[in-house]
Amino acid sequence: MSDGHGSAPGTPPGWASNQPPPYGDAPGSPWTAPGSAPGSPAGPPPPGPPHGQAPHQQGPYGPPPHGSPPYGVRQEPPAMRPGIIPLRPLGLGDILDGAIKLIRSNPKSVLGLSAIAAALSAIPVAIGQALLLGDTAVTLESLSDPEASANLPEMSFLSQYGGTLLSYAVQLVAVTLLTGVLTRILGRAVFGGKMTTGEAWALTRSRVPTLFGLVIVSTVAVLAPMLLFVGLFAALDAAGAGLPAVVIVGLLALLSYVAYALFITTRLALAPAAAVLERRGVVDSLRRSWNLVSGGFWRTLGILLLTQILAGLVGTLLSFPFTLGGSLLGLLGGGSLGAQIATAVLIAVGATVGAMITYPFQAAVNGLLYADRRMRTEAFDLVLQTAAIEQRRQGWVHASADDLWDPSVTPPGPARHGSPDQGAPWSHS
Repeated sequence: MSDGHGSAPGTPPGWASNQPPPYGDAPGSPWTAPGSAPGSPAGPPPPGPPHGQAPHQQGPYGPPPHGSPPYGVRQEPPAMRPGIIPLRPLGLGDILDGAIKLIRSNPKSVLGLSAIAAALSAIPVAIGQALLLGDTAVTLESLSDPEASANLPEMSFLSQYGGTLLSYAVQLVAVTLLTGVLTRILGRAVFGGKMTTGEAWALTRSRVPTLFGLVIVSTVAVLAPMLLFVGLFAALDAAGAGLPAVVIVGLLALLSYVAYALFITTRLALAPAAAVLERRGVVDSLRRSWNLVSGGFWRTLGILLLTQILAGLVGTLLSFPFTLGGSLLGLLGGGSLGAQIATAVLIAVGATVGAMITYPFQAAVNGLLYADRRMRTEAFDLVLQTAAIEQRRQGWVHASADDLWDPSVTPPGPARHGSPDQGAPWSHS
């Protein structure tokens, strides 16, 4: 009897009457299972994979080609990469590789500016160390001269700590300016464009007061707890606390301060990039960095610490031969003027060589962390991809690409995983 759909008796439900039935269901059918006679029972199943191995997933035309994903598995297309990074949320390797590519893509501007900043920061320290080594050599040769021994402490303090303090002041100014200029160069390099030193400075010059304001506010925020610790130790001294209590309190205070300093510096690490690329003010940049780091604090902290370690190792390896040679020359030169000058030059060259590589590397990592956080929290990679497609169509990177980083000019994309800035005003206040 028919099932009402024109199927013949014995045909599986849903199988059309004019369609051959499955393997072995009809004698002489071309669909009869291979290796079995018409009408005979089905043969043994084909041998499976060896014991302990998963069966190989095959499509209707045999196994997939070597190196291809299994049938039915969707393979995501590679992300666009017009410049130093792929336009998608970045991994650790992407950030470190992008920082290196920034230096290699525009070495004249990046290394030239970094060398100037590094030399300005290294010269005061080099002079101080050369004077200190010369004083030490004179002292070793004239231990019997009481007058020279009496003048040694004052000269050592001025030569060592005076040069270091002056170097810190110069470094603060130089590195702050360098960070702003390199961040602007990085903003263009993401699209594959280059920027001259003059153009980068012209675009960054108006942000210099904001950058120094960020440095001052951040420094005050990091050092503020020191006043509390001073008051705490003064109270312990007034109460006549014993040495064990002072040591325990000191260790707890030190651990607390380290944790606080890491927390504050990580939360505010992206403020310079926001100030330069988004043209925000001091308070707005700090708030912007705080919000961007939300939801990714530990990852951001880990990458920043790893960057500091890598930069320290690279800087030490590059500067060590020059520093060693200068130190030996200063100790063996007998305190002569020529030996002190040669010592200062060698130490300054070593510090400059090390810092001219580590300064742009650290600035690039901070800038790429900023870009990564915007991609993860605002889907900013979609904005970058749209702009990159248009630039590829035009065949060049226009200067208007710099405006894409400013949310007041380019609205953010849809938020990913609950953006921390969701609901916050995007326009400058």
